[in-house]
Amino acid sequence: MKGQLIAIITGTILAVLGTNLPASANSMVAEILAAHNKYRQKVGVPPLTWSEQLAKDAQEWANYLAKQGKFEHSGVKGQGENLWMGTAGYFSYTQMVDGWGSEKRYFVNKTFPDVSSNGNWHDVGHYTQMIWKNTKQVGCATANGSEGTVLVCRYSPPGNFIGQRVY
Repeated sequence: MKGQLIAIITGTILAVLGTNLPASANSMVAEILAAHNKYRQKVGVPPLTWSEQLAKDAQEWANYLAKQGKFEHSGVKGQGENLWMGTAGYFSYTQMVDGWGSEKRYFVNKTFPDVSSNGNWHDVGHYTQMIWKNTKQVGCATANGSEGTVLVCRYSPPGNFIGQRVY
């Protein structure tokens, strides 16, 4: 897709700050947390915190996706997951997360899965994972491959449970 700017999103979601990280990693963590938590603040749910374990798990999956040239959910149990892909080096972490946040325009605050104004919860599933009231932690990682940059965010506890309110 040479010459084209692309961004693809799919998935579920994330958590907060590590202190034993290099400065560039701390800056990534801070930016991703701020991007997530601005959406959470708007709906009145507590901020996410960073999980090194979730970030490690996310890194393993991001590396796999980049190496294989794939874009699919891991199917891991016990964690939420959001995926994003776009042109390498073009998007900030905030822009990546805002891709999921843009789903807010279709969100209606009802019981999951009846949370989308168009009747398709998949159109808001990334956003709902980010603002899910019971989710406390997030960890994210990126990897570059032939298809671009992949961002994987993992969330604990996961969200998007049938029969529950988002917040």
